[in-house]
Amino acid sequence: MAGLGVTRAGIACVMLALFMAMPTLATVYTVGDTSGWATGVDYSTWTKGKTFAVGDSLVFNYGASSHTVDEVSASDYNTCTVGNSISTDQSGATTIPLKTAGTHYFICGVVGHCGNGMKLAVTVAAAASPSGSTTPASGGNRTVTTPTTSTSTPTTTMEASFSGVVSPVVEGLVMTVVAFFMLVVS
Repeated sequence: MAGLGVTRAGIACVMLALFMAMPTLATVYTVGDTSGWATGVDYSTWTKGKTFAVGDSLVFNYGASSHTVDEVSASDYNTCTVGNSISTDQSGATTIPLKTAGTHYFICGVVGHCGNGMKLAVTVAAAASPSGSTTPASGGNRTVTTPTTSTSTPTTTMEASFSGVVSPVVEGLVMTVVAFFMLVVS
């Protein structure tokens, strides 16, 4: 019977190690870096060299009374048309999770701001394979296009293997408790 307890403990430890190794990387991009979401920022330069994938997020930091973040259609983006947004926020700190592949368009809905370059178009590639590989899909690079200056270093965050619902810390704690319980029960 003691051998069975050791086997269960070994299985629990292996399961714990596997679950801890499964998180996938996601990148959180602060739009405009320290300049934030503001007039006078060249978002074309900001996007150069960046790759965006499903699971990444865009963080827009701005004065709540000064700007908005409106996700719009390609047509509204090209013409800077306000009032037809897919979604809008004016909280001053907007996080947009990139949930679908394709091009996503963002403008500031304050009159004149979009026309002065406060707009961002981001082409999002499908998520990396479950192994966490960062090889771009279809052998091509993920691309970003935008009209409107700063350099950035994106932050890498861990996203849990349960589709981003549970943080890796919580997942690890749950698995540790499960492993401990299996040791105690056996």
